[in-house]
Amino acid sequence: MKKTRFFKLSAIILTFALMLSACSGPSNETDADGQTNGSLENETVEIIDLHGSVTVPVNPKNVVALDNRTFETLSDWGIALAAAPKEVMPADSPYVKDEAVQNIGNHREPNLEIIAAVDPELVIIGQRFANFYDDIKKLVPHAAVIDLNFDVSEVADTPGENLINGLKDSTVILGKIFDKNKEAEQLISDFDLAIENAKSSYNKTDTVMSVIVSGGDIGFSAPGHGRVWGPMYPIFEWVPALEVNSSSSNHQGDDISVEAIAQSNPDWLFVFDRDASVSSVADAKPAQDVINNSPALQNTTALISGQIVYAPDDIYVNESIQTYLELFDDIAKALAK
Repeated sequence: MKKTRFFKLSAIILTFALMLSACSGPSNETDADGQTNGSLENETVEIIDLHGSVTVPVNPKNVVALDNRTFETLSDWGIALAAAPKEVMPADSPYVKDEAVQNIGNHREPNLEIIAAVDPELVIIGQRFANFYDDIKKLVPHAAVIDLNFDVSEVADTPGENLINGLKDSTVILGKIFDKNKEAEQLISDFDLAIENAKSSYNKTDTVMSVIVSGGDIGFSAPGHGRVWGPMYPIFEWVPALEVNSSSSNHQGDDISVEAIAQSNPDWLFVFDRDASVSSVADAKPAQDVINNSPALQNTTALISGQIVYAPDDIYVNESIQTYLELFDDIAKALAK
């Protein structure tokens, strides 16, 4: 009888100990939506980047981010950075103001040794720094290095799809790495809604002209190519006011005369101010002043009707999913009037 009680008591103690162990250990449970409510220490996640499968620690320490498309997302999620290229980031970015974040410089003459010095667990590459992938891999052989770059240039077959899918895929990847799956899901949902609103607001007949203002000059931004506006033509099925052969993705626009732009008489003018976020441009002039004071454009339908949309000022150095969400909302509101 005593022996039976002993075994029963031992079983109870063992069960209680296991329960305590389960309660006190790190949690990695999922909620009803399948989202992670926490992460185990030393947990990793497999992500697919431009070069293949990469094993990345969840909630890594000493993160270096070099991709302009990721800074605002990381900042909004409260992710600390050890180093970043401050010279090609928005001046009001919390990372630029934070002296604890080491400055790598810019993509033309980066100080890559800083990356090695901060001993990162993760380096996020993309866009301007994509060409340094191999160099960085050699510098930090024990770190996870991921390349989130995607192609929206003139050589891309589907620049519009690449832009949309690239921004969404990058957001999903960052959500997995930093245990922000719910936040990533919400951001993508808002992004999809902004796209649909912009699509439905366009009447499919008004002609669109997109331009880049740089150094006081107005350059033609070709439909389907290049920075900001080009990929949006196929996304929203805009009717271009002007199409030319041998167009490029030059970030200062193609060398098409303002007179030719005006002669196309666009119903809508979409403007990208290339200099607005680059303080080093000595001859920078606000795009709105340049457009409003251009004699050639005064008699166009776009100016007469006030049908002009300006991209966010920081879009040249902040091409995040949040920036495009803001731009798509602005487009939808303007077209809906």
